[in-house]
Amino acid sequence: MVIVDDILLFPVRGIFWIFREVCNAAEEEVAAEAESVKTELMELYMMLETGRVSEQEFATREKALLDQLEQLHEQDTGLEDEEGKEEENLKDDT
Repeated sequence: MVIVDDILLFPVRGIFWIFREVCNAAEEEVAAEAESVKTELMELYMMLETGRVSEQEFATREKALLDQLEQLHEQDTGLEDEEGKEEENLKDDT
């Protein structure tokens, strides 16, 4: 029976594998973008320290970068929640 079950459930498991791979790729993309924003934020702090930007410009750009970073964090959290639900569904099917 185990072989028959594996054969019958193969399409479902294949679809979940595809979804998991897409989710992993999306998480990696969000993480790379977040790292880019953090790097840009560090550069902005260095520009403030060296006097290349005014405090007003710094505050404006910092707020935009922090908002972008928060949005990326929320997206990443949402992706993790979706991945957890998919794994639960896969366990329920077996």
